Amino acid sequence: MMKFRLAGTAQDSIVDGPGLRLTVFVQGCPHHCPGCHNPETHDFAGGREADTQEMLDALDKNPLLCGVTLSGGEPFCQCAAMAEIASGARARGKNVWAYSGYTYEELCEREDAKALLALCDVLVDGRFELERRSLALKFRGSTNQRVIDLKKTRASGQVTLWQDPWEGLAQHEKRAHGE
Repeated sequence: MMKFRLAGTAQDSIVDGPGLRLTVFVQGCPHHCPGCHNPETHDFAGGREADTQEMLDALDKNPLLCGVTLSGGEPFCQCAAMAEIASGARARGKNVWAYSGYTYEELCEREDAKALLALCDVLVDGRFELERRSLALKFRGSTNQRVIDLKKTRASGQVTLWQDPWEGLAQHEKRAHGE
């Protein structure tokens, strides 16, 4: 069990990755992106102290959850605790998504981020840019941000974007019906 700063949770999110998810909003963010949708999470002294077991207990309470999303604030400012949550989620057969204002390349340069990155299935990276904001984007807020499939990225050695399997099915259905 490890302590960390928590802004809050969403027990059954459908907007922070595919399926029903437990979203952990950590407290503290160095980016202060203009237009951020969680500005109350910026102060590193805000929120409350929580522990990783509390998050895993919340995950255990809902058998319908398919994964955990680490958001914020900036989860990569609390890498060790987030890695413990990610590891526990993976041990329970859940997938792990993380949001970060840092780019994948920036995180790969940080020793403290490597264990957490290794436990994540998908990373939504990059600072939110208000001038590039789009409500049409899925799982991200601005066009500069990427939704990276980390397993495929690790296997290929180059950044590979995540593909929503449901989008492919929908396109297949449209073609099958001559649309």
